[in-house]
Amino acid sequence: MIRSSTQARLDDVLTRLLAAQPTVTDSALTVRILCQEAGVGRHAYYRADDTFKQKFAQARDNRDAHQPKAVRLREQIRQLKRDKTKLRREPAQTVQALQETIRAYANQFQVLALRNAEIEIRGRQPAARTGERHRNPAP
Repeated sequence: MIRSSTQARLDDVLTRLLAAQPTVTDSALTVRILCQEAGVGRHAYYRADDTFKQKFAQARDNRDAHQPKAVRLREQIRQLKRDKTKLRREPAQTVQALQETIRAYANQFQVLALRNAEIEIRGRQPAARTGERHRNPAP
């Protein structure tokens, strides 16, 4: 059990959160936000009577019915901003992936160029130097 003054603060904060009028946080209906708005520790919620906990759970379940349109619109704006940020990151990630591919191709090109140079050098060397003997085919 908690003191009646603490219970009154929790009740007051729940009413304010349902009216989308938070003073410290956003108007999310979570135990953390409820206790933070009330200025009490989370233990106060867990020690509160069961009727308050049921009332809170019911309010959280019916949040959309209690929330004003402006709060829902604010949440949509937040989500759109997150999406916008995510979309801005995608081209940068694509460019980074393409740059890595270009580096890999450049490395492969270098390896192939070196191998080609080796083959050309070997082709220019006389057969005696390389230790290979050409046999004349029998007529």
